[in-house]
Amino acid sequence: MTDEQLISGRFAVVGNPVEHSLSPRIHAAFARQGGRQIDYCAEQVEVGGFEGWVSAFFNTEGRGLNVTLPFKTRAFDMANTASDRARQTGAANVLTVNEAGGIHADNTDGKGLLTDVMTNAGWILEGARVLVLGAGGAVKGVIPSLLEARPAALVIANRTAERAEALAVEWTAQPIPVSGGGYAQAAGTPWDVIINGTSTGLSDEMPALPSETVLAEGCCCYDMAYGKGPTPFLRWAAEQGARDARDGLGMLVEQAAESFYLWLGDYPDTQPVIADLRRQ
Repeated sequence: MTDEQLISGRFAVVGNPVEHSLSPRIHAAFARQGGRQIDYCAEQVEVGGFEGWVSAFFNTEGRGLNVTLPFKTRAFDMANTASDRARQTGAANVLTVNEAGGIHADNTDGKGLLTDVMTNAGWILEGARVLVLGAGGAVKGVIPSLLEARPAALVIANRTAERAEALAVEWTAQPIPVSGGGYAQAAGTPWDVIINGTSTGLSDEMPALPSETVLAEGCCCYDMAYGKGPTPFLRWAAEQGARDARDGLGMLVEQAAESFYLWLGDYPDTQPVIADLRRQ
């Protein structure tokens, strides 16, 4: 590679923890598709120092940031401008420089999830009874996109019922029924799609679903986390007879492709990148 093929500016993924992130490898692969290099690294930032670190990054040739746990809502709060999809969720996983030189927030998580489950996996969400586990920034980021897919109903279940209830209230004005509560909400209803948006998979744990949780015939299960093997949630889904059970690796690549496009104007081919990461 020559210096002329190096994409100008610095890029990074910021989080805590972040050492497990595949984002540098993904964006390097995207850049290589166009015969280029990208200066993209993983940066672990102390929880109390996020805003100062981001400001310094953009003041020293920073061009684009991916934001992961636990900073997505803080990234949105510190931005000067925001996209509609970021405003809908109050969370951002992408930061860039706007035309006025300030920080612009966007959220590509929802598009990444829908592309992976509907395009890559071929799942049908329209008319489905959807259960989403968790009520944090990851879940907030995908609810608008899930509702755009027109499910029959969407239920948010969380360890702390009040957080799920508060999140559900934000969506009562639109026509699709949205409700929230504790994990007991999962009992009884036969679910067509279950999405785990909690961080339990990162600690090799399973959300505390009641034994009465029922999977409808043909139910599909998705864990937004990913790892070297199936998460406890995906193992549970297989034991319950789910038709398909997928981790969040495809979502990670698809949301990264959208951020790459926002920064550089080029939309990369995600399929070879997903396949290569699966092999590794």
